[in-house]
Amino acid sequence: MTSTELPELSGKVALVTGASRGIGYGVAEALIARGDRVCITGRNEDALKEAVEQLGAERAIYVAGKAHDEAHQAVAVERTMEAFGRVDHLVNNAGTNPVFGPLADLDLGVARKVFETNVISALGFAQKTWHAWQKDNGGAIVNIASVAGISPSPFIAAYGVSKAAMINLTQQMAHEFAPKVRVNAIAPAVVKTKFAQALYEGREAEAAAAYPLGRLGVPSDIGGAAAFLTSEQSDWITGQTLVIDGGIFLNAGVG
Repeated sequence: MTSTELPELSGKVALVTGASRGIGYGVAEALIARGDRVCITGRNEDALKEAVEQLGAERAIYVAGKAHDEAHQAVAVERTMEAFGRVDHLVNNAGTNPVFGPLADLDLGVARKVFETNVISALGFAQKTWHAWQKDNGGAIVNIASVAGISPSPFIAAYGVSKAAMINLTQQMAHEFAPKVRVNAIAPAVVKTKFAQALYEGREAEAAAAYPLGRLGVPSDIGGAAAFLTSEQSDWITGQTLVIDGGIFLNAGVG
């Protein structure tokens, strides 16, 4: 998108974590496409720079750091406020899944890392965004969960349990932050990103065949949903988890 193609400013500002690529980038892209300005975060500064160039430096900034680092959380919110004067929307997308295997052999240190990144960081960003802007001015929060948080997912159990916690965190925050701030979650099935590559690499057609809609997800599928949940069209929706799964849960029925 070039500067001449940029839509008129909406007046809204979003902070999207874990957004140098994949789902987070898809969310940032969707928000900018409707006129928002966006701050994106991630660990890799070079990847963030490239993402901002693609999104348009007129509308996007970045802050590099680790999602679970409280100092990074504070700097990200502060820089968003300094650059744009507000932070209406928070999309908690940063996540990790560094382990594949059964719960019986799960390293508890790794489990703690998963929760720090996938759950505690989301709470930390929400707290800081709340105090910086949303408490007095309102807004919306979208937490990127997973279908693994709704139904057992063998061999990625730590990830699934953390996403189940994020779904409950969404409900808790929705209750506490109302009526000023709406808080919802999105639970995607497999989306074609580097993060999920191990789940379909070399067997995409086979993996997609299990989905009634005949394909895996792409980041724009989630970006569109996040744009909806941070828009006026969803003003009476809070505490909900929107499952975006290409119909895969339909296969759980009998017959």
